[in-house]
Amino acid sequence: MILILALILLALLIFGPQFYVRHVMSKYSGQHERLPGSGGELARHLLDRFELKTVIVEVTEHGDHYDPITRAVRLSRENLEGRSLTAIAVATHEVGHALQHAEGDAMFEVRSRMIRVATLAEKAGAIAMLAIPVLALLSRSPVLGLVTLLVALASFLSATLVHLVTLPVEWDASFGRALPILTRGEYINKGETRAVKRILRAAALTYVAASLTSLLNLGRWISILRR
Repeated sequence: MILILALILLALLIFGPQFYVRHVMSKYSGQHERLPGSGGELARHLLDRFELKTVIVEVTEHGDHYDPITRAVRLSRENLEGRSLTAIAVATHEVGHALQHAEGDAMFEVRSRMIRVATLAEKAGAIAMLAIPVLALLSRSPVLGLVTLLVALASFLSATLVHLVTLPVEWDASFGRALPILTRGEYINKGETRAVKRILRAAALTYVAASLTSLLNLGRWISILRR
């Protein structure tokens, strides 16, 4: 019974944030004729307003994000072209990251470096996982296999931890920047504020949800190696 409860809690921990993010984004994705422009148009307007004309806005197939290397706000097609509360809130959240970058926000800079390191670590972990059976067979040393496994585990966990510890940066992009921009600039009305807050909260939790589900990849690798 305790094991079943533990598994249920683990499932809620891993899938709960992801389900919440998807549910909120979908709930407020309906088109609003009242809105004067799309998410992409609002992003371009805000970047120009804050004198970030060199930052581009483009479509992506890999999730909404701001790329500090190419200085690009990338939005999914539905958020780039859509006139929904989700589209404008997500677009403004990503513009919030562009503002953090432009202002030299210390936490944003740390986050960017950590994510680059975590990405490399995750790739190294995948290589290490693939190398374990080969090294164990060639060396016939269980110690070498164990060390390689520990390195792989550490690399996967580092990627998860990076996303968790950078939550304050996401929270600032949503509530320190995007929400004041949308409310003070009257891009949304008072009746829409509660919904936009929920969307911005979901936007801030996107990386947390992704990092938790990445633990499943680690579980899959372990199950493969046990066969």
